[in-house]
Amino acid sequence: MSNTLPGTATRHALPSYLDAEHLGPWGIFLQQVDRVTPYLGSLARWVETLKRPKRILIVDVPIQMDDGTVAHFEGYRVQHNTSRGPGKGGVRYHQDVTLSEVMALAAWMSIKNAAVNVPFGGAKGGIRVDPKRLSLPELERLTRRYTSEIGIIIGPTKDIPAPDVNTNERVMAWMMDTYSMNVGETATGVVTGKPISLGGSLGRHEATGRGVFTVGAEAARRIGLPLAGARVAVQGLGNVGGIAAKLFAEAGARVVAVQDHAGCIYREAGLDIPALLRHVKAHGSVAGFEAAEPLAREAFWDTPCDILIPAALEQQITEANAHRIQARLIIEGANGPTTPAADDILHERGVLIVPDVIANAGGVTVSYFEWVQDFSSFFWSEQEINERLVAVMKGALDAVWQVADDKGVTLRTATFIVACERILRARDLRGLYP
Repeated sequence: MSNTLPGTATRHALPSYLDAEHLGPWGIFLQQVDRVTPYLGSLARWVETLKRPKRILIVDVPIQMDDGTVAHFEGYRVQHNTSRGPGKGGVRYHQDVTLSEVMALAAWMSIKNAAVNVPFGGAKGGIRVDPKRLSLPELERLTRRYTSEIGIIIGPTKDIPAPDVNTNERVMAWMMDTYSMNVGETATGVVTGKPISLGGSLGRHEATGRGVFTVGAEAARRIGLPLAGARVAVQGLGNVGGIAAKLFAEAGARVVAVQDHAGCIYREAGLDIPALLRHVKAHGSVAGFEAAEPLAREAFWDTPCDILIPAALEQQITEANAHRIQARLIIEGANGPTTPAADDILHERGVLIVPDVIANAGGVTVSYFEWVQDFSSFFWSEQEINERLVAVMKGALDAVWQVADDKGVTLRTATFIVACERILRARDLRGLYP
């Protein structure tokens, strides 16, 4: 009996390491590919390549803990597609990381890179660990051992990791140093999102949030939604959500509600975002912020707002809460925050969604700038980087919007059409070797 995905028109010949009954985030990606396939014309003959990651590496990551014991952690690096260039994608440290999740994230990176037309394929990595339970020395040992284990498939021209959930520029510095020690030379281009002093790029820290704001503001303009006075709700106030909230507030919008892992707050007149960001930096959460009233977690989805920015984790907007969302515009700062069923509900209700695969592509766009600067050893000003970022993001949204209008599809499907055509055309031109 074949291992296939139930409940869709297309039968997927699944690899043996997947369970058809519990596909997780990878199943969402497969459904998204199914939706775009009818628009691919002759390139559809290659579409099965999108449903199979090119390479999956699962590694054991043993480290000595501070108490002298040895602990083992499960690590992954998935390269989904490299037809257009080396793999590119973040590394996340989270206790709920799974192979399905990393596969889906790598696949979404393939789509994202192609959508903004940077010359990368899609990749992703992760370790199944709660980093908050590790000391700083343990975190460093974990990072260095993981880097050594995946070192056989990463490199400046092969696969370039970057920060993601619970990783940052310090983790990237450890990864870069470990890889450099193993190859016998300083290889700054092996990772992006590094400290400035180690070849990092100006503007990289704010890039994803700035990209969310850039495409969000442009989408709002196109649907006649003025930013001045617009009510914004943000889920997740980390690097992406925090920067996006700050930029929307500076543009005159009112950020009225914020939810994170430990709390949810509301203020009808608008939150003081700089003060809230200082509070989060000091206390680790929005919980306890005195200049706002607490809000029940589930009530967040009922918040009266014009713009909703999910900037936390996957599968947050589902068919269970999609009917309750009051926003006219959703800008996906997180990867995969909306399930296909919720997508359909929101589309039927006339809610415009700017999908993750274009909305949060600012980070990889400036990562591309960082990679180019590392290779040339010539670095640009922050103003130049931000101007280039805005130009790339607006250009990508223009192309996607045109396809959506021409074919009468959602922005998500239009983004997949643009990206999949670019990926599969490259596959078609390269052919199969041998």
